[in-house]
Amino acid sequence: MAGRGNALNGATGASGTKILQFKLVLLGESAVGKSSLVLRFVKGQFYEFQESTIGAAFLTQTLCLDATTVKFEIWDTAGQERYHSLAPMYYRGAQAAIVVYDITNQDTFVRAKNWVKELQRQASPNIVISLTGNKADLTSKRIVEYEEAQAYAEDNGLLFMETSAKTALNVNEMFLAIAKKLPKNELPSSRNGRGTVTLDSSSARQKKQCCS
Repeated sequence: MAGRGNALNGATGASGTKILQFKLVLLGESAVGKSSLVLRFVKGQFYEFQESTIGAAFLTQTLCLDATTVKFEIWDTAGQERYHSLAPMYYRGAQAAIVVYDITNQDTFVRAKNWVKELQRQASPNIVISLTGNKADLTSKRIVEYEEAQAYAEDNGLLFMETSAKTALNVNEMFLAIAKKLPKNELPSSRNGRGTVTLDSSSARQKKQCCS
């Protein structure tokens, strides 16, 4: 593993394509939809009753951006309080983090801010953090205003998007925005704004939790 803030590995494929590997962690309260976002991105699927993560789930995702292949090693962490003490194991050495909250639940937004503070204090100094307001399909039940979250993100140097794992709104765009934000000398921008995704491994989960 390379030093903090750098790609885990860099290689060149047989066709001359540059391959970069980064560690990414998802943080947030239980039932905000972290696993649903990952499932939507890597498999294009959504389950109304998503099984909640126990401990953490490991997945890999590959984005093809022009002549560069970006491989994310993703740790999808459990949101239950009893697992919070394990989080440093997963964000340690991560080059990127997605902090997820539910736009219909103010408490999850407050907790998201706490996760951001923890990352800024203890994670890699150059970590790319995306604040993500999930369940954007439930606008009629909105509690956390878009402008409030956007202002917080701008003040703290975070990427920000509202997403819906259920409708796929901004899910691919969120991961692509993170990829583009990673070291510019290693990662070129995508010209078409959308990459292709492949799933390399799956995760083991238990218990059912309704997440969108």
